[in-house]
Parts: sequence; structure tokens; C-alpha cells
Amino acid sequence: MATPPSAAKFAGLFRDEGVTVVEVGDWEHHNRNHKGPWGPVHGVMIHHTVTSGSARTVAICRDGYSSLPGPLCHGVITKDGRVHLVGYGRANHAGLGDDDVLRAVMDEKTLPADNETSTDGNRHFYGFECENLGDGKDPWPAAQLLAIEKAAAALCRYHGWGAGSVIGHLEWQPGKVDPRGFSMQTMRGRIAARLDGNQPEEDDVPLSTDDVKKLATTDNVFASPDGESDAKGNKFWTLESYQRYGYLMNRDTQGLVKALVAKVDAQKPVELTDTQLASLAAQVAAHPSLAEQIAEKVAAKIAERIAE
Repeated sequence: MATPPSAAKFAGLFRDEGVTVVEVGDWEHHNRNHKGPWGPVHGVMIHHTVTSGSARTVAICRDGYSSLPGPLCHGVITKDGRVHLVGYGRANHAGLGDDDVLRAVMDEKTLPADNETSTDGNRHFYGFECENLGDGKDPWPAAQLLAIEKAAAALCRYHGWGAGSVIGHLEWQPGKVDPRGFSMQTMRGRIAARLDGNQPEEDDVPLSTDDVKKLATTDNVFASPDGESDAKGNKFWTLESYQRYGYLMNRDTQGLVKALVAKVDAQKPVELTDTQLASLAAQVAAHPSLAEQIAEKVAAKIAERIAE
């Protein structure tokens, strides 16, 4: 028999596993215990929310709906990898499911196909709702997947369970599809590796496309060129701004080269005075990137003249 820990211990398990925990309101006393028993617990169930926006998602999972009162889980795992604790005790998340699946979870055996709705899952499972539209297209950021791994592993570690005690809603109740967008088998492999002490260092977790986009648009990290303020007084640029700056500089440089070549083509050969040479040298010095391009153009012109 697995007895749930105290609420304080529950939160501490996640922090000990390296999870960022957000405690929402009176989550320790927010539950559906008046509607039925909670425990013994035998496993962890993962869901997706079919929502977007972290604040809205957390509020829905805490409060629920008129037809399905909250809490709708114990923890909400948002895309940034934080675990928001919204309830503790019985929660409306698992519903009725297959008793054969429950026995397989308890014995940590291969899960059978779920084809019955005869057993109260709200009594026997911890539940985590994960912020995602559930359409198979909404990305799962690396930070969020890592938080799912850590949160599930924390509870397995406390109860002495293996990764086989972690299932998806789709493996419990016929007709459910959540979580959609990653494989529960793969997630169980990650949890098993963490429990065995073989999890990768966090620095080795690959960045998702979502992570890269966030990095490119994050401000106040990279100093502006030469540390100078722009017209708005901003001394920091995003990577996106650096990319745009590089493109514009390259475009302007190409324009200067073309204009210079056009002027040279339009001129008759003349002997340059020392003063003129010094002036030309000063202009090139002001735009160092022009030197190589000018040399190439001059070499090409010389080659053309020699060939005539």
C-alpha cells in the first residue's frame, strides 16, 4: 500500500529533484476528498490540457468547470518547465479506467490495451496536466519534457516505484489521446535513466525549436555593438536584432562597393596625386571590409585591360 506523503513533503520531493515549484493559493487543502477516497496511490498519470497560455491553464486546472470542478490535477507543468501545485488529495483527472491496466501498473508489467472503464483512477493516481494544445503540432519544449521526467521520477523515487508506474491518460481510459506529441514509452525510458542515475546533464538536453526562438528574441542578455546605446537608449540587443544589423551592414557595404566601381568605370584613367591617394586610403580605412572587395574589383579590371 502506497500512502501519499504530506503536502509539504510532496512539494519538497520536486524541489529535491531540481524542479521549479510554484505553490498556487491554498493548494494543500484544495481537493475532492468529499466525493470519494484518495489512496492508496499506485502511479503517476500524465495529461495534456488542450489550452494555451500558462496563467489561463493554471487557473482552469485549479478551478475546473461547472461540469467538472477542480482541482483537475495535482500539478500543472507549463511550457517553461515549472510545476504549479494546484491541489492535493483527490482530483478530477483520471476518471474511470481499466482495472487490468491498474494491476499492470502495480506490478510494473507491460500495459494491456485499455478497454474498460471500471476502476476509479482519481483514487489511485497522481495527476499532472501539461500545457499543450494536444493537436500533435504544438511543440513540447525541452524544459517542459525535463520537468515531466523530474516530477514523475521524484514520486517514483519516494515510493520505491520504477518507471513502469508512470502512464499516460491514453493508456488508462479508452478514447483518450493525451498526452499527444511525445511517446510515453520514451518518457518512461527517460524516467528509468534518471532513477538509475544515468540521466544526461541538463546542459546536454537538446534545444527545441521553441527554445531557439525564445533565445533569439530574449532581450537584456547580449550587449549592443561597442556597448553603445541605440536611438531608444537600449544598450542590449536580441540575437534577432544582431542578425538584422549584420544583414543591413552587409547590404550597405555591397551598395558602397557597387557605387565605387561605377564611379571608377566612369572615369578616364588619371594619375592620382599623393593627396588623392591619401584621401582614398582614408575612405578605405573608414570601411575596412571594402579593402578586399576593392582589391578584387581592381584585379578584375586589370585582367580585363590585359586581355584587350
